[in-house]
Amino acid sequence: MLKKRFTKAAVALGCAAVFTLAALLGLFYSPDQMLADALYQKPKALDGNIFVIGIDDRAIDDIGPYQTWGRDVMAMAIEALNADPENRPAAIGIDVLYTGETDPELDAWLAEAAGAYGNVVVACAANFGTELVTEDTGSFYLEDYAVLSFEEPYEALRAVTTQGHINAMYDADGVLRHSILRIDLPDGRSVPSFNYAIYQKYAEANGLPTELDIPTDSLYRFYVDFSALPGGYYEGISVSDLLAGEFPAELFKDAVVLIGPYAAGLSDYVTTAIDRASLMYGVEYQANVINQLINGSFKLEVSDYLQALILFALSAACLYFFIGRKVRWALIVWLAAAGGSLGLCLALYGAGYVLHPLWLPLTVTVFFVAAVAFNYVQAAVEKRKISNTFKRYVAPEIVGELLKEGTDALGLGGKLCDIAVLFVDIRGFTTMSEILTPQEVVSILNRYLSLTTDCIMKNHGTLDKFVGDCTMAIWNAPIEQEDYVMNACKAAVDMVEGSKALSKELLEKFGRTVSFGIGVHCGSAVVGNIGAEMRMDFTAIGDTVNTSARLEANAPAGKIYISRDVVERLGDRIRTTSLGDGISLKGKSQKLEIFLLDGIAEGETPTEVEK
Repeated sequence: MLKKRFTKAAVALGCAAVFTLAALLGLFYSPDQMLADALYQKPKALDGNIFVIGIDDRAIDDIGPYQTWGRDVMAMAIEALNADPENRPAAIGIDVLYTGETDPELDAWLAEAAGAYGNVVVACAANFGTELVTEDTGSFYLEDYAVLSFEEPYEALRAVTTQGHINAMYDADGVLRHSILRIDLPDGRSVPSFNYAIYQKYAEANGLPTELDIPTDSLYRFYVDFSALPGGYYEGISVSDLLAGEFPAELFKDAVVLIGPYAAGLSDYVTTAIDRASLMYGVEYQANVINQLINGSFKLEVSDYLQALILFALSAACLYFFIGRKVRWALIVWLAAAGGSLGLCLALYGAGYVLHPLWLPLTVTVFFVAAVAFNYVQAAVEKRKISNTFKRYVAPEIVGELLKEGTDALGLGGKLCDIAVLFVDIRGFTTMSEILTPQEVVSILNRYLSLTTDCIMKNHGTLDKFVGDCTMAIWNAPIEQEDYVMNACKAAVDMVEGSKALSKELLEKFGRTVSFGIGVHCGSAVVGNIGAEMRMDFTAIGDTVNTSARLEANAPAGKIYISRDVVERLGDRIRTTSLGDGISLKGKSQKLEIFLLDGIAEGETPTEVEK
């Protein structure tokens, strides 16, 4: 048992280690992120303080192709939003890159409009790449996310506005789940994100803290908790509405207004975690992040190594439990582990922690299915082992019961049982074998042994062994039986009856005949697999077995000797003749009362043993 437990523990730990390593190496990455997106990212009720104004198809139809727009268009849009002093937005984000000078007059107009009210944030962007970095010591290394160049507004616009970068870093599956809080430039400057710069304008106007403690990774990225699906922040207001003065100015009071591309032809869209099937325009993505900053709903992504350690421990424990367990109990633990894990991930997300939701459910599901399959195969192997072990000397009914009980029913190592024991020997066989050929001796012996075996099996006994021309059988082992003492007596009577036809045939053919001497006793004995590792037998040992053997040794040809224990248990269900207690059995210090079994009294036609 200890060896089995050690083996099971080793298997559980080994499999858990393999799956933990697979999780750390990213083999579950894509399905895990898909589940995380579906579990964590849900639309929420919006506060109505962030609005997207689109450079949309209607604006392009009204004003002309976007490539032909002058910078005066955005200047007029900013002036329109700030025209009413009572309803000015707290922050206006221009999600368009205005780099380099074009028309001096229009450039000046945009700079004047953007700088007049102090609420405009314009976009800038860094270009990342791999760069060879040489340290002061002379050593060097490759930096994967080095800033190779930086695009920022032309000087006049930059001087009068706040800038924020609009860089986005996709995850490995091409989905946008993070925002880059800041970028450190080679010249020592640190540029905040577009959304954070806008938040700070909004916070200053609305009495919120302008500096936030946001958990980020080594690249200053933080997890985005999306609040709206594509279109959630777009009220259908176009840039052309601003130019025409046809918009509800009071709607934007102290709010955030974002102006950016909102037409498919402008190719400013991303795939986000909240809706992987629909593209979200970049300006909408910025709106989602700003909403997160305002609400302070920041999420800490728990260390992969910590999650891997938890995965290893829990999955190993689950697999250890699954192996060898009945399906219903394994199913309960699987549902608790998989379902409980998902529920815990969702609860912790609400508390501000991001976990891998698929790691544990996937692992325990694979372990559950594998363990169920293994248990099924192991059960089949055990059944085959039991069947192969007992089918040659156990009645089919008993084999069926053993298969239901499993290997525990074998009683390995021996157990104390109350059993009935039958010994039967052929009388006169040695004399007959002296005048017959070896082939004839074997043929006759096989016929007699087949007869005894059939009688034992017919009466639900267990064939213990053949010893030469002697047969030993037991009842009530290896599993418990009803009326096992009566079944032993019936088998003895059947043997006597069955031997008559064979004896007659031998007398006619060889001029000699043989018959059975039978002994039956009942009582306690040790039953089990007894022997050595290399060779063992399923048998019974003890005084009960010895007494039955002594009864058989004293029984004349064609007679059945039984003990008083058998008579007392069966009473008037059998007919017996007492032979008194004057017969001594070899190995017994006291004389034993012996009875001759005359027949079975049960049924309409009692079975007689020929006198």
